[in-house]
Amino acid sequence: MTHASPIRILVVDDHFVVREGIRSLIRREAGMVVIAEASHGAEGVKMHQLLTPDVTIIDLRMPVMGGVEATRLIRQETPDAKILVLTSFDGDEDIHAAFAAGASGYLLKHSSGDQVIPAVRALMQGDQWIPPEVGEHLAARQRGEVLSEREKEIVRHLALGEANKEIGIAVGISEQTVKSHVKNILAKLHVRDRTEAVTVALRRGIIHLPER
Repeated sequence: MTHASPIRILVVDDHFVVREGIRSLIRREAGMVVIAEASHGAEGVKMHQLLTPDVTIIDLRMPVMGGVEATRLIRQETPDAKILVLTSFDGDEDIHAAFAAGASGYLLKHSSGDQVIPAVRALMQGDQWIPPEVGEHLAARQRGEVLSEREKEIVRHLALGEANKEIGIAVGISEQTVKSHVKNILAKLHVRDRTEAVTVALRRGIIHLPER
């Protein structure tokens, strides 16, 4: 598929160095141009509404609004929007959430240098971009058991070091019900204790540490 006019790209990332790196990559590629940059998801959504880029390259974790929510809002407004996630987060829950929100591709920053351009071109052709390592994480999630929203909520409280009684008060359930949920969480994550459950949940992107 050829284009008489250049592919117009919006870059959404809270780190200037990352945005500049992407702009430098695009600048060297004939037939592509970065038309705007945004430093968080809400700004990215507004830029997309104003400029309707051909492809949006977006990070997942940003202040004000993250990439998953921004992707969801952009796709609600423009159902055929082409969105490429470019992030350092490789947890299977992060990847699943991005595609569920409407992303068409997913790139990891540590391995993306030579993949950004072909990924953009693939999206313009109507294809998805799922590198092998990303596909492996998605497949692993499908093979495993998924935590319910309540269980995710409880894991977030476990990460704060709260006891069962404290968690029950916080979420409005009995201490015994919390114990039952924790037991199910340990079984689903294939771990032996609460500390290990939090470690696995962070690694997989089920929960995240608060932004500093």
